[in-house]
Amino acid sequence: MIAFDNSYARLPAGFFTRTAPTPVADPQLVALNRPLAERLGLDPDWLAGPEGLAMLSGNSLPDGSAPIAQAYAGHQFGGFVPQLGDGRAVLLGEVVAPDGGRFDIQLKGAGLTPFSRRGDGRAWLGPVLREYLVSEFMAAAGIPTTRALAAITTGERVIRETVLPGAILTRVAASHIRIGTFEFFAVRGDVERLRLLTDHVIARHYPQADGALGLLQAVVAAQAATIAGWMGLGFVHGVMNTDNMSLSGETIDYGPCAFIDAFDPRAVFSSIDTGGRYAWIEQPNIAVWNLAQLASCLVPLMGADQDQAVEQATRAVHAFPAIYEAEWLKRFGAKLGIAAPTATDGALAERLLTLMAASRADFTRTFAGLSDGTARAEFADPAAFDPWHADWQARIATETDPQALMAAANPRRIPRNHQIEAVIRTARDDDDFAPFHRLDAALHEPLQDRPEWDEYALAPTADQIVRRTFCGT
Repeated sequence: MIAFDNSYARLPAGFFTRTAPTPVADPQLVALNRPLAERLGLDPDWLAGPEGLAMLSGNSLPDGSAPIAQAYAGHQFGGFVPQLGDGRAVLLGEVVAPDGGRFDIQLKGAGLTPFSRRGDGRAWLGPVLREYLVSEFMAAAGIPTTRALAAITTGERVIRETVLPGAILTRVAASHIRIGTFEFFAVRGDVERLRLLTDHVIARHYPQADGALGLLQAVVAAQAATIAGWMGLGFVHGVMNTDNMSLSGETIDYGPCAFIDAFDPRAVFSSIDTGGRYAWIEQPNIAVWNLAQLASCLVPLMGADQDQAVEQATRAVHAFPAIYEAEWLKRFGAKLGIAAPTATDGALAERLLTLMAASRADFTRTFAGLSDGTARAEFADPAAFDPWHADWQARIATETDPQALMAAANPRRIPRNHQIEAVIRTARDDDDFAPFHRLDAALHEPLQDRPEWDEYALAPTADQIVRRTFCGT
């Protein structure tokens, strides 16, 4: 029922290990993303049936699949680890959608692989539900991202701090190739495999790119646009390691991610980011650092004159700030209702962010409230907001349709940390997935002002605030 075409699995030895998922005891379907299945050219009814469930759980491999665990390295919080790889994920294969797009289908939490290190290869229910909700919200908000095709429970238990219900996420991605994939071969001095990987990524993602330098320039531009999108939503990835940075420009690996409630530009939620390396405000800077690691990997492929290659690669990475600033201005200009923002408009947006930080105003509600006049109420000192508001009103008076721009750029609902934790807790403790499905439905239409979902637009009360998030491994 699935026509696999597995280009990555046709690469030579060293890129992966052939690894089958480990069967589970009692798979039960929690969620199936029917619109995504149809976009991929898959039959959602088949996926929801016995054969599909067997595939989604790893209990049966359909014809044409070529299950593998991918090899990669990575800088984790700045420290280099020469071998990481898929320690709890198995890539079943690739499908070519009716529109011609090529996508990986991966089972996350599918059991031990040769890269599992000291892990158990499994996932527990909480991170699976979190990634399903957040990745699908990001897609609905127009941010490049991996997608969630399905979530299942396994009927088994996994041990973390305590005994927890096991689960598997079926993740869809344009590819799972990371900066760390390039680092894996670069640290080994394997220029031939670096060349094969570069050719593969160009053919798959950037056919217009001219060689390794063109690939680097394309990835720089893609990441600048994606991270500007994160910033416009108040999204904090939490673990921007090089093994969590996709060559396709998609957001990948929603471990300890979170969205800012009361605005703090230095917001950090990840329990393991004790130094604030991956704070909201640092994400563009970390992107440059990560892209510099990619550039170092690609320099050997940029011609015989290595000094010239280093200079070209450096220029490509140094182009990030200007590209990012243009993308940021476009994002925040739209959030203010400005169609063609200038640097002056960027300063206007920065003034608002400064006021929000001083007052701990809710990020999402403030921007959404610009449309309906409720933003002022988000400030502890509303009078401090008034001069900015007067300047903003004068600016948008010259715009043709600022309300339409703001309506398309400012979500009413985001996956708030306390709401995600609440649905995870209910699913874990009561085996009740109704709150999960209700929140998922609300997040699939984040821009719509729907009264029946007003509860999801509320900021957390003092006792609901979630200050720490965890990766689940």
